[in-house]
Amino acid sequence: MTLEAELAGVAGAYGGTGTPELHPTRTDVVVVRRGEVVVKAHSARDDAGALRPRLRAAASAAASGVMLAPLEPEVLTVAGRAVTVWPAGRPVAHDDDPVHAPWEEGARLLARLHAVPLTLLPVLPAAGGPARAARAVGRMSGDGPVARLVRRAFMGLPATDPRPGLLTHGDWHLGQLVDRDGWLLIDVDDLGVGDPAWDLARPAAWYAAGLLDPDVWARFLGAYQASGGPALGQGDDPWQRLDVPARALTVQLAAVAVVNAERENRELDEVEYSLVEACNRIVRA
Repeated sequence: MTLEAELAGVAGAYGGTGTPELHPTRTDVVVVRRGEVVVKAHSARDDAGALRPRLRAAASAAASGVMLAPLEPEVLTVAGRAVTVWPAGRPVAHDDDPVHAPWEEGARLLARLHAVPLTLLPVLPAAGGPARAARAVGRMSGDGPVARLVRRAFMGLPATDPRPGLLTHGDWHLGQLVDRDGWLLIDVDDLGVGDPAWDLARPAAWYAAGLLDPDVWARFLGAYQASGGPALGQGDDPWQRLDVPARALTVQLAAVAVVNAERENRELDEVEYSLVEACNRIVRA
């Protein structure tokens, strides 16, 4: 029996009906939806021990209305993989005009997430955001000029200043939102204690690379600040906190672009090229 078939069976055990659908996602993750139930087989490199408190945090009363609660608050094991079970929600449509995407809703949810007292949650590991850039750069196998440029940008990243640890998503982007009579955050893989500025770093990196409309960035940032989000401190310049995480996310996204282009034996597309050009500006700064 294939892993997909086993995940469909798990979905059926939790009330999922109908024909199973395989959802497109990262190559090291398998997600199957069956009716109103979604079952996720996490990456083989994910530590089930670290995943357990993250899952319980999402199931906690403190995260209610902020994070999607799992149908099963314990991590299952299927074919040697850590597996979690979730109610289905409506994701942000990939073909929607990004100007009309729920940026403000995402920002408000992040502000609420960052405000959740850690004392109300299980003891959590460090948020996974800062480690993701190193992993992405490490996956580049080529030694061409583009890969060398991305590595130079990574090696030149300044160290981050210690910040008070808050509840942090660790990998936020619009794909981490689903609508179930209101938007909620999903994906606990990198949830943990960390600098919440990293949760704003991906849209900040897109904005800095010219890939996110300035008005959209202003809407997102304004909604976060108006909701009392603590990531940016009390200063007038949000980039004092955002600059290093945004540079790191730029390098991460560029490295992922290089890996994907190498795997698919193609040239970088326009968006991917913009990320590499942003790395060039980081190197020259």
